[in-house]
Amino acid sequence: MLNTQQVSRNWQFMRNLIYSVIFSSVFLLAIEPVCCSQANVLDQLEKYLKANGLKNIAEQDWSTKALTKEQCENAKRMLVDTHFANLRKERQKEWTDKVIEIGDHSMKFEYKVFGEKPKNGRSLFISMHGGGGTSARVNDRQWKNQIGLYRPEEGVYLAPRAPTDKWNLWHQSHIDPMFTRIIENAIVFQDVNPNRVFIMGYSAGGDGVYQLAPRMADQLAAAAMMAGHPNNANPLGLRNIGFTLHMGGKDAAFKRNKIAEKWKTRLKKLQDDDPDGYRHKVVIHEKHGHWMNRDDAVAVPWMAEFTRNPIPTKVVWVQSGVTHDRFYWLAVDKENKKSGSLIVASRTENRIVIERSEGVESLTILINDEMLDMDQQVTLSFNGVDTAAQVDRTISTLAQTLTDRSDPASMYSGAVKLKTQTLPEP
Repeated sequence: MLNTQQVSRNWQFMRNLIYSVIFSSVFLLAIEPVCCSQANVLDQLEKYLKANGLKNIAEQDWSTKALTKEQCENAKRMLVDTHFANLRKERQKEWTDKVIEIGDHSMKFEYKVFGEKPKNGRSLFISMHGGGGTSARVNDRQWKNQIGLYRPEEGVYLAPRAPTDKWNLWHQSHIDPMFTRIIENAIVFQDVNPNRVFIMGYSAGGDGVYQLAPRMADQLAAAAMMAGHPNNANPLGLRNIGFTLHMGGKDAAFKRNKIAEKWKTRLKKLQDDDPDGYRHKVVIHEKHGHWMNRDDAVAVPWMAEFTRNPIPTKVVWVQSGVTHDRFYWLAVDKENKKSGSLIVASRTENRIVIERSEGVESLTILINDEMLDMDQQVTLSFNGVDTAAQVDRTISTLAQTLTDRSDPASMYSGAVKLKTQTLPEP
C-alpha cells in the first residue's frame, strides 16, 4: 500500500504535469496565429507580385502588417527583384532609343562607358550642355560638344539634350523627374551603383548644377559647376555631397566670376560652422574667361572620390521654387511641399531630433534598420518635447519608397508622422 506521503507526492507530480500540458497548449495556441500570420504575409506578397507587380500593393490589408527584421529583408529582396524585372520590360525601348518622354517633354541623350565595372556597380556622370535662350541648332551643337567634353576614368558618361531651348533649360520643373528617370534606367540597364551618381555642367549647364545639386542632393554623391550663374540657388541643401565650382577669373558676364568668389566664401563659412558637412572645392582659373580650355576637367576625378551616404546623420532640406516631396529620410505631403520651407534634422542611436522647422506643419520621418534599431522604440524630439514611438516595418512602406525612386539604397521599411511648427531663429 501507498502511504500518505507517497500519495501526496504522486498527486503533486500529476498536477504539475497537467498544468504543464495546459500551459504549453495555451502558449502554442497563442503564438500559432502570429507565426502563421507572419508567414502568410510573405506568401501573400509572393502571390501578389506574380499577378500584379507592385501596383496598388499599399491597398492590400496584409501590406501594413508588422514584419520582423528577417522578414523585412526577404520582402525587400522580393520587391526589388520584381520591380527591376518589370522596369527592364517597360523601359527597354526608351533606353535603346536614348530618349526620355515625360508629359509634354522629351529628352534625348547619348552616353559612353569608360573603364572596368567595379563589383558594386558603375558610376554615372550626367553632363549638361551650355547654350539656352537661343536656337535649337545652336543648342544641338552645344549638346554634341558636351558629349565629348569629359572622360571619367570609370563610369557611364551621359550627356542629355535639354528638352527646351529656353535660357533656364536645365532648371525648369520637368528636369528633376527626367533626371530621376535617367538614374533609374542607368541602375537597371548599366548596373549603375545608386550611391555613385554625379551631375556636372558647363555655362547654362553650370546654371543647372547650381540649381539642381541642392534640390536633388539626396540622389547624388557630388556635383561640379563650370562657368555658370546660380541665379537664386541656395547652397544649404549641399550639406551631404561634394560640390566643386570652376570659374574663369575673367568671366565677367553676368558677374559670374564675382558671384563664384562669393560662393567660395559662403561654402567655407558653411563648412566652418558644420565641419562634418559641405565638402567643397572652388577653383578660380585666373587666366581664363568663359572658356577654361578644359582646365576644369580636374573636377571629374575630384567628384569621383565621393560616394553617397543615403542615410546621413544630419539633413538640411530647403525647398526651392521646384519642390520635392522627399529628401533623404524626410518626406512631406502635398500641403507641406512649399517653396522656401526649411527642415534641419539629425539622428543619433535611436533618437531623431528636428532642430529647425520653417513653413512645415507636418513631417514624415522614414526609417530603416540601417539607421537605427527598429526593434526598440524611437525617440522623436522637437521643440524640447520627446515622444517615444514603436515604428513597424511594413511591406507598404518598402514598396512606396522603392517605386518613388527605384533606388534600393533609399528604401525604408517604417514611417512616422510628426506635427511641427515654426521654430524661432536661433
